Amino acid sequence: MNWQGVFPAVTTKFHQNGNLDMEMFFKNIDAQLEAGVNGIILGGTLGESSVLSQEEKIKLTTETVDYINGKVPVILNIAEGATRDAIFWAEKAKEMGASGLMLLPPMRYSADHREVVTYFKAVANSIDLPIMIYNNPVDYKTLVTIQMFEELTACDNIQAIKESTRDISNVTRMKNRFGDRYKILCGVDTLAMEELVMGADGWVAGLVCAFPKETVAVFNLVKEGKYEEALDIYRWFLPLLELDIHPKLVQYIKLAEQLTGIGTEWVRAPRLTLVGEERIKIENIIKRGLENRPVV
Repeated sequence: MNWQGVFPAVTTKFHQNGNLDMEMFFKNIDAQLEAGVNGIILGGTLGESSVLSQEEKIKLTTETVDYINGKVPVILNIAEGATRDAIFWAEKAKEMGASGLMLLPPMRYSADHREVVTYFKAVANSIDLPIMIYNNPVDYKTLVTIQMFEELTACDNIQAIKESTRDISNVTRMKNRFGDRYKILCGVDTLAMEELVMGADGWVAGLVCAFPKETVAVFNLVKEGKYEEALDIYRWFLPLLELDIHPKLVQYIKLAEQLTGIGTEWVRAPRLTLVGEERIKIENIIKRGLENRPVV
């Protein structure tokens, strides 16, 4: 597993009646692959995993694995409250042909240091798939500390970290402590260029769902040392990237997908599509971006 490059956390596409829209889903996947992404992540926050049935998660994963057919890795996100449920999905992911896992700390319970480490080790030891730990204390209230990562080095298949602490210096801190033991992937769109410059290996991206070519271009230019060229795109991109750090990021990014022609705005309740002044505001941000869209 090569945890380097751009990994879209893709949205799950629905018809207006709430049923899965696999045709539009794969249209978006085609756009991601054409842009040159390095992997596809299913079942994250953007994927509205919490409102998908078990059968829908299985359908989404198996059909994505079949459709992509080895072109890039397919990563399944696991966000569960019970250890046994997390292990179930880890085992199911391998059965369905996924290439790796993105794993959150226990959900809905504020686990302490020992409990978090034990949870991660239990899942890692249940399977031989490569794992990326999702470290997002802002949204999920559990900080995976350097001391925890020290203990997790015992699990060879825990290989990468989605860095979403909002502390750019944490990239340097982790590299100083662990070298290349863990690959670091930025998980916050508005900090992506900064963390890539500081040595992050990849980008778990959100606005890539609507703007895949621009996202891949920023990553590639930074890694080639073409910082000024990357910065030109990144400055244009920032107002759009800020849609990723709002509680309604799913609605905002899905609207952007619709306006760029590679998605629809339909979400599943309790989320609702945007209306009124809020919709006008977000549409205007997206339309300004489209009017000034750079050629990449």
